[in-house]
Amino acid sequence: MTQPLKFIAPEEQARANFYALLARLFYAPPDGALLKVLAETRLDGEALGPAWRELSHAAAGTDPEKAREEYEERFVGTGKAPVTFYTASYTMRFSNEVPLAALRSELAAMGLSRQDGVHEPEDHIAALCEVMRHLIAAQRELSEQQRFFSKWIAPAAEPLCGAIDKDPGTVFYRHVSRFARAFFRLEQTAFEML
Repeated sequence: MTQPLKFIAPEEQARANFYALLARLFYAPPDGALLKVLAETRLDGEALGPAWRELSHAAAGTDPEKAREEYEERFVGTGKAPVTFYTASYTMRFSNEVPLAALRSELAAMGLSRQDGVHEPEDHIAALCEVMRHLIAAQRELSEQQRFFSKWIAPAAEPLCGAIDKDPGTVFYRHVSRFARAFFRLEQTAFEML
């Protein structure tokens, strides 16, 4: 017998959708269809509205091939990429720290593991956003969401977004970064109110 689907509140669905969008944008460059959706979708509100409008405007003027080139040159590159999406790069203070092992252990305790065919380490910001999307969609306790966010995303969010903003080769992804920063700040504020 299957479990009945639980109702997820619209604001929680919106949070999950924003995490899914960020996971998608950080995992791979946007294709033409995603750019079109971003360009046509409207979002109001003081907290996210301005950053979303910038992202939407940037998406309207971005060619998918240019977005792909930017992604590959700035975040993949040959050798060391100018900007990395691996959060341990922004949070490790000592060379003997092993945050990836701790993250894998925590994910295993939650019943989560890397999907077959995925080769990115779990500290990739896209993977962390996907975990948050899962926690929200599965209606896990807010305290569990807060703990994961505070430990794995919050410490790296500002340095990562700052690195993207400062990189002279980012154009479209500068707007992705600004939206991500606004969203992560909103999440942090909401969690602090718990």
